[in-house]
Amino acid sequence: MLRLAKYLKPYIPLVLLAIVLLFVQANADLALPDYLARIVNNGIQLSGIESAVPQAIRQSTMSKITLFMSPQDKASVLANYTLVDKNSADYAQLVAKYPDLANEPIYVLNNISQSEIDALNPIMAKPLLTVYYLEQAMSNPSQLAAMAQQMGIDISKLPPGTDIFTVISNLPQAQQTMIISSITTYADKQIGAINDKMLTQAAAIPIKAEYTAIGIDVNQLELTYILRVGGMMLGLVLLSGVCTILVSLLAARTAAGMGRDVRKAQFIKVEDFSSTEFDKFSTTSLINRATNDITQVQLVVFMLIRMVLYAPIIGIGAIIHAFRLDTSMWWIIALAVGVLLTIILVVFTIALPKFRIIQSLIDRLALVLRENLSGMMVIRAFNRQDFELERFDKANIDLTSTMLFINRIMIVMMPLMMLIMNGITIAILWVGSHQVASANMQVGDMLAFMQYTMQVVFAFLMLSMMFIFLPRASVAAGRIADVLETKTVINDPSQPKLFSDPFKGVVEFRNVSFHYPDAEEDVLHDINFVAKPGQTTALIGSTGSGKSTVINLIPRFYDVTAGSILVDGIDIREVTQHDLRDKIGYIPQKGVLFSGTIGSNLRYADENASDDTLKDATDIAQASEFVFGNGDGTISGNGFHNSESMNNDNGEVNGNGFHEGSGFETEIAQGGMNVSGGQKQRLSIARALVKKPPIYIFDDSFSAVDFKTDAALRRALKQKTSGSTILIVTQRVSTIKNAEQIIVLDEGRIIGKGTHQELMKDCTAYQEIALSQLSQEELL
Repeated sequence: MLRLAKYLKPYIPLVLLAIVLLFVQANADLALPDYLARIVNNGIQLSGIESAVPQAIRQSTMSKITLFMSPQDKASVLANYTLVDKNSADYAQLVAKYPDLANEPIYVLNNISQSEIDALNPIMAKPLLTVYYLEQAMSNPSQLAAMAQQMGIDISKLPPGTDIFTVISNLPQAQQTMIISSITTYADKQIGAINDKMLTQAAAIPIKAEYTAIGIDVNQLELTYILRVGGMMLGLVLLSGVCTILVSLLAARTAAGMGRDVRKAQFIKVEDFSSTEFDKFSTTSLINRATNDITQVQLVVFMLIRMVLYAPIIGIGAIIHAFRLDTSMWWIIALAVGVLLTIILVVFTIALPKFRIIQSLIDRLALVLRENLSGMMVIRAFNRQDFELERFDKANIDLTSTMLFINRIMIVMMPLMMLIMNGITIAILWVGSHQVASANMQVGDMLAFMQYTMQVVFAFLMLSMMFIFLPRASVAAGRIADVLETKTVINDPSQPKLFSDPFKGVVEFRNVSFHYPDAEEDVLHDINFVAKPGQTTALIGSTGSGKSTVINLIPRFYDVTAGSILVDGIDIREVTQHDLRDKIGYIPQKGVLFSGTIGSNLRYADENASDDTLKDATDIAQASEFVFGNGDGTISGNGFHNSESMNNDNGEVNGNGFHEGSGFETEIAQGGMNVSGGQKQRLSIARALVKKPPIYIFDDSFSAVDFKTDAALRRALKQKTSGSTILIVTQRVSTIKNAEQIIVLDEGRIIGKGTHQELMKDCTAYQEIALSQLSQEELL
């Protein structure tokens, strides 16, 4: 993957924006368990009371709790409250909110900051609970007796109806201090050893009783709190959803854009390949690399941005939040992470070797399928369907078995993950319930801890998903990079020369030798000849003698390994490939047509060519007959009478697959499947003629043309291309009888050179070829 990282550079701003949005999403998701804990702890259990600092408190209650405060704390508390009575300016407004204000003055909390509330929490929590427990004891004789025993003071002897707090406040300072100390000690035993947070939340019990006494609707307070916090949770969920959508959009644009750029770069690279590079990569493999492999990379890039970047953010954040809630259960998270990592590493170790061979198996399957589809007629002709079925079945089964093995390994992960999550849930409930029972944790905090732990587990689950896709994508990226990083052996010079003007088109082979890459021996040896303008130079020889190899060296499909090829006196390696090929009209033995129309195929040589130019080219190539038809209903392009064709009146096609009379707008199917081999060759020749190059190369381009058409075509070529250099590779002696120069090749060496008459006298190999094809009279 790193070898393709440079293609991500244009999308770095999108990736950075996605990371920012992921942090926003993670913070929103991490806040949800906290809000859930607040709803459970404060909303449900504490009726919406969030702190130990009441919004309003009766003057009588304030007098009681300040007995158990130091003078400094008392002053601090009273400074943050305002005493409201019937003479206050806002009495009418406040009495509706606090009905008990009509009976006695009430202290109302000033508008203070959260930090000031946090400072008051420990100051007020313990006195509130002390007063609460003392009042509870006073109303319960048995509890009062137990308290008296613990305090060493028999409060029960006080006259009935006596307010103990009034008594304490009227005692001398020494006695007052002693009794307050005893009561505080008793309260400490009742409260127990709980932390400040739990102490603050425990103070909600006396505050709730105080609110009820004041006349505040506690149920409405609880509902309001739950709706407020629930609304905040809903807002966070919406924010998280918006971020998810935006991140997915950015990830999709980044992945698709990178895939497009890599695919384009690979296509451009392959266009620069010479035949040497094409020998390294099969066509099927190159197609798979440009389609399936890039799709795999796109998928992983999307998942990297959407999931892999998010996983560590949410995972680390969840651990921090969980430890903030309770550090005593850290071992549960550590155990879960350890087990998860072990499972992922084991699965990855087992599956990785299989991922490495999947792409090669896909290439193999595509190759077999492509060969079957392209060679279907041959397969049927030799009744080899069963053999091909077995060959396809083997490739298919090999790929399927490998995929099944990987899927079985990956399938095991899900139940294991679910087992881990359920086990973690049980462990948290077990340990957390003991924490709740000992007043060290609240129920809401336990639920939040459980959710944070699940977020940690899901973070590892997201990472584990990458282990399913990353190995295969890594292999795919490597295959793509192999193509992109391939060094082409045929390159343009840094300071190219230009052909002279006017261009003549003299082609000279000077001591040329050649061997294919990685081959040990030369296939061409010391080739020397000159092809001149206005002349036809023909190459003939037995199969494998090197004719096509010689021709392929001229457009630099391969480069010579020794010697040089000169065009107008300039070594072809000293000019650009574009300039060289611009001077050449190349017609391969196997005519190649592209999907489109006849006109678009002919204009492949010159997109600005006029219809008259196309007409002249088809006339010379003897292609007008089947392109246009005779128009008299006698004969169609494939040799059938129209009566033998399909019914053209209702828009159907005739026997050769063309719409009759459609001319250059006639559709050509993919690969030219709707035209015959001879028609392909003639259209290929016409395409080269449209270009009007000074050099023509015919690589056995008349092999599929009948002798009559061959003769007519050569006569027309002779007339229309008299000033051009023509090189012809052929097996037919009749095609080259009138050539100005015939070169006879055998095992990569020139064994004869001259005209037809000269070779018939001096070259035994040429004589054997000629006599095997023509009679003695025809050779004269």
